[in-house]
Amino acid sequence: MSEILLQATGLRKSFGKMDNRVEVLRGVDLTARRGEMTAIVGASGSGKTTLLQILGTLDTPDSGELLFNGHSLLSCSENELSRHRNINTGFIFQFHHLLPEFTALENVMLPGRIGRCRQGEQARRAEQLLARVGLGDRLHHRPGELSGGEQQRVALARALVLQPLLLLADEPTGNLDMKSGNAVFSLLQELCRSLGLCVIMVTHNLNLAAAMDKKYTLVDGRLRENYWPADEFGENARLFTGLTGVGGL
Repeated sequence: MSEILLQATGLRKSFGKMDNRVEVLRGVDLTARRGEMTAIVGASGSGKTTLLQILGTLDTPDSGELLFNGHSLLSCSENELSRHRNINTGFIFQFHHLLPEFTALENVMLPGRIGRCRQGEQARRAEQLLARVGLGDRLHHRPGELSGGEQQRVALARALVLQPLLLLADEPTGNLDMKSGNAVFSLLQELCRSLGLCVIMVTHNLNLAAAMDKKYTLVDGRLRENYWPADEFGENARLFTGLTGVGGL
């Protein structure tokens, strides 16, 4: 079994004050390993994005523990967390958030500039990753000259350019058509295996969730593994027992 990379225990998070206080996370436990893809599904407003932000140290829980390679992240200073995010964690979202005036190559090089990597090393890594995601011939195209699927592949390359161990993905295929979405997901699967990445993905796409190694539903503020309530998933719950790959029903 692969090594544990990220472990969350008893995470709680509330918003609001006094009588208007709403507890979104009510004791979330999660263990994620290298080379493993974890799906988190759930109703809109259930707290999936909040959880992902806490796992990525973009937000802090009210209580609980979060370990990365056995070290507590919640006891780190803001500067230490910033360095951790830059080096160890890649993020990819529903919208690519590429800078429109920059080329694909320049967009992928950006994290290296923030991390103060040497420019030659930045360019080499960026070119290699863009080639790996099938865009070796699009290095100098700007986002407006790329398709939606190509833009998201640039965003994926950007997330991986500093060779993180953890990739957090929030609806990365949600803004794409089925063909482009499946292509991006298949690429994620391949990179997860070949690079030993730990991938945690929030998604509403049950076909994609069914193809991942672990599948959780966030319900009533807690993660439940292989739990698909009929009132939320209906007949689609069969995906999680009968489907092993990406595709139609």
